[in-house]
Amino acid sequence: MNDKLTHFNEQHRARMVDVSDKEETRREAVAKSRITMKPETLERIREGRVSKGDVLAVAQVAGVMAAKKTWELIPMCHPLPLTGIDIRFAFVGSDTLDVEATVRTTGKTGVEMEALTAVSAAALTVYDMCKAMDKGMVIGPTCLMSKTGGKSGDFHRIEE
Repeated sequence: MNDKLTHFNEQHRARMVDVSDKEETRREAVAKSRITMKPETLERIREGRVSKGDVLAVAQVAGVMAAKKTWELIPMCHPLPLTGIDIRFAFVGSDTLDVEATVRTTGKTGVEMEALTAVSAAALTVYDMCKAMDKGMVIGPTCLMSKTGGKSGDFHRIEE
Protein backbone atom coordinates (compact mmCIF):
# COMPACT_ATOMS: atom_id res chain seq x y z
CA MET A 1 0.00 0.00 0.00
CA ASN A 2 1.27 3.44 -0.93
CA ASP A 3 1.28 5.75 2.11
CA LYS A 4 1.93 8.87 0.02
CA LEU A 5 -1.15 11.11 -0.14
CA THR A 6 -1.39 12.17 -3.77
CA HIS A 7 -4.19 14.70 -3.30
CA PHE A 8 -1.85 17.21 -1.63
CA ASN A 9 0.74 19.46 -3.25
CA GLU A 10 4.13 20.43 -1.81
CA GLN A 11 2.42 23.15 0.28
CA HIS A 12 0.13 20.48 1.75
CA ARG A 13 -2.87 22.02 -0.03
CA ALA A 14 -5.52 19.91 -1.75
CA ARG A 15 -5.15 19.32 -5.47
CA MET A 16 -6.66 17.18 -8.20
CA VAL A 17 -4.07 14.58 -9.16
CA ASP A 18 -2.61 14.93 -12.67
CA VAL A 19 -3.31 11.67 -14.51
CA SER A 20 -1.96 12.85 -17.89
CA ASP A 21 0.87 10.30 -18.00
CA LYS A 22 -1.10 7.32 -16.75
CA GLU A 23 -2.04 4.46 -19.05
CA GLU A 24 -5.67 3.90 -19.94
CA THR A 25 -6.90 0.58 -18.59
CA ARG A 26 -10.23 -1.14 -18.17
CA ARG A 27 -11.47 -0.39 -14.65
CA GLU A 28 -14.35 -1.66 -12.57
CA ALA A 29 -15.53 -0.98 -9.03
CA VAL A 30 -18.27 -2.59 -6.97
CA ALA A 31 -19.69 -0.85 -3.90
CA LYS A 32 -22.38 -1.88 -1.48
CA SER A 33 -24.64 -0.14 1.01
CA ARG A 34 -27.37 -1.36 3.32
CA ILE A 35 -30.60 0.16 4.62
CA THR A 36 -32.18 -1.29 7.75
CA MET A 37 -35.82 -0.44 8.39
CA LYS A 38 -39.03 -1.63 9.98
CA PRO A 39 -40.19 -4.95 8.51
CA GLU A 40 -43.45 -3.27 7.44
CA THR A 41 -41.52 -0.68 5.44
CA LEU A 42 -39.48 -3.31 3.63
CA GLU A 43 -42.63 -5.30 2.90
CA ARG A 44 -44.30 -2.25 1.36
CA ILE A 45 -41.23 -1.64 -0.83
CA ARG A 46 -41.21 -5.30 -1.88
CA GLU A 47 -44.92 -5.24 -2.75
CA GLY A 48 -44.82 -1.83 -4.47
CA ARG A 49 -47.20 -0.29 -1.92
CA VAL A 50 -45.35 2.98 -1.25
CA SER A 51 -47.50 6.00 -2.10
CA LYS A 52 -44.65 7.90 -3.76
CA GLY A 53 -44.19 5.15 -6.38
CA ASP A 54 -41.79 2.36 -7.26
CA VAL A 55 -39.05 2.92 -4.68
CA LEU A 56 -36.47 0.62 -6.27
CA ALA A 57 -36.98 2.01 -9.79
CA VAL A 58 -36.48 5.57 -8.57
CA ALA A 59 -33.50 4.58 -6.40
CA GLN A 60 -31.93 2.78 -9.37
CA VAL A 61 -32.18 5.88 -11.56
CA ALA A 62 -30.83 8.03 -8.71
CA GLY A 63 -27.82 5.72 -8.37
CA VAL A 64 -27.05 5.88 -12.08
CA MET A 65 -27.41 9.67 -12.15
CA ALA A 66 -25.20 10.06 -9.08
CA ALA A 67 -22.41 7.92 -10.53
CA LYS A 68 -22.41 10.09 -13.66
CA LYS A 69 -22.19 13.28 -11.57
CA THR A 70 -19.64 12.16 -8.98
CA TRP A 71 -17.03 14.59 -10.30
CA GLU A 72 -19.48 17.45 -9.60
CA LEU A 73 -20.01 16.34 -5.98
CA ILE A 74 -16.55 15.20 -4.83
CA PRO A 75 -14.10 18.07 -5.36
CA MET A 76 -10.97 16.15 -6.41
CA CYS A 77 -12.65 13.56 -8.64
CA HIS A 78 -12.00 13.61 -12.37
CA PRO A 79 -14.88 13.67 -14.85
CA LEU A 80 -14.94 10.16 -16.33
CA PRO A 81 -16.51 8.62 -19.42
CA LEU A 82 -18.41 5.82 -17.67
CA THR A 83 -19.06 2.84 -19.92
CA GLY A 84 -21.40 0.92 -17.64
CA ILE A 85 -23.40 1.35 -14.43
CA ASP A 86 -25.53 -1.39 -12.88
CA ILE A 87 -27.50 -0.99 -9.65
CA ARG A 88 -28.92 -4.10 -7.95
CA PHE A 89 -31.05 -4.62 -4.84
CA ALA A 90 -31.39 -7.60 -2.52
CA PHE A 91 -33.87 -8.15 0.30
CA VAL A 92 -32.01 -9.51 3.33
CA GLY A 93 -34.16 -10.92 6.10
CA SER A 94 -37.28 -9.07 7.13
CA ASP A 95 -35.79 -5.61 7.65
CA THR A 96 -32.80 -5.02 5.36
CA LEU A 97 -32.29 -3.89 1.79
CA ASP A 98 -28.85 -4.19 0.21
CA VAL A 99 -27.84 -1.90 -2.65
CA GLU A 100 -24.93 -2.82 -4.92
CA ALA A 101 -23.44 -0.83 -7.79
CA THR A 102 -20.98 -1.92 -10.45
CA VAL A 103 -19.36 0.91 -12.41
CA ARG A 104 -17.02 0.51 -15.39
CA THR A 105 -14.81 2.69 -17.54
CA THR A 106 -11.73 2.53 -19.69
CA GLY A 107 -9.58 5.37 -18.49
CA LYS A 108 -6.65 6.76 -16.53
CA THR A 109 -8.26 6.71 -13.10
CA GLY A 110 -10.57 4.39 -11.21
CA VAL A 111 -14.30 4.39 -10.58
CA GLU A 112 -14.37 3.59 -6.86
CA MET A 113 -15.85 6.98 -5.97
CA GLU A 114 -18.51 6.62 -8.67
CA ALA A 115 -19.60 3.23 -7.31
CA LEU A 116 -19.68 4.53 -3.73
CA THR A 117 -21.63 7.62 -4.79
CA ALA A 118 -24.11 5.46 -6.71
CA VAL A 119 -24.99 3.24 -3.73
CA SER A 120 -25.11 6.23 -1.39
CA ALA A 121 -27.56 8.13 -3.60
CA ALA A 122 -29.69 5.03 -4.14
CA ALA A 123 -29.87 4.40 -0.38
CA LEU A 124 -30.69 8.04 0.31
CA THR A 125 -33.45 7.87 -2.29
CA VAL A 126 -34.98 4.85 -0.55
CA TYR A 127 -34.88 6.84 2.69
CA ASP A 128 -36.46 9.87 1.04
CA MET A 129 -39.28 7.87 -0.49
CA CYS A 130 -40.07 5.98 2.73
CA LYS A 131 -39.32 8.52 5.48
CA ALA A 132 -43.00 9.35 5.99
CA MET A 133 -43.58 5.82 7.30
CA ASP A 134 -40.17 5.11 8.87
CA LYS A 135 -37.87 7.94 9.98
CA GLY A 136 -35.76 5.45 11.96
CA MET A 137 -34.17 3.81 8.91
CA VAL A 138 -30.41 3.38 9.15
CA ILE A 139 -28.11 3.58 6.13
CA GLY A 140 -24.81 1.74 6.29
CA PRO A 141 -22.34 0.37 6.27
CA THR A 142 -21.34 1.60 2.83
CA CYS A 143 -18.10 0.22 1.44
CA LEU A 144 -16.04 -0.66 -1.59
CA MET A 145 -16.35 -4.39 -2.28
CA SER A 146 -13.85 -4.65 -5.13
CA LYS A 147 -11.94 -2.76 -7.76
CA THR A 148 -9.94 -3.90 -10.75
CA GLY A 149 -7.55 -2.15 -13.12
CA GLY A 150 -5.00 0.57 -12.66
CA LYS A 151 -1.52 0.90 -11.23
CA SER A 152 -2.52 0.11 -7.63
CA GLY A 153 -3.84 -3.30 -8.67
CA ASP A 154 -6.95 -5.17 -7.69
CA PHE A 155 -8.80 -5.08 -4.38
CA HIS A 156 -11.38 -7.57 -3.13
CA ARG A 157 -13.02 -7.15 0.28
CA ILE A 158 -13.22 -10.31 2.32
CA GLU A 159 -16.72 -10.44 3.84
CA GLU A 160 -16.99 -11.74 7.37
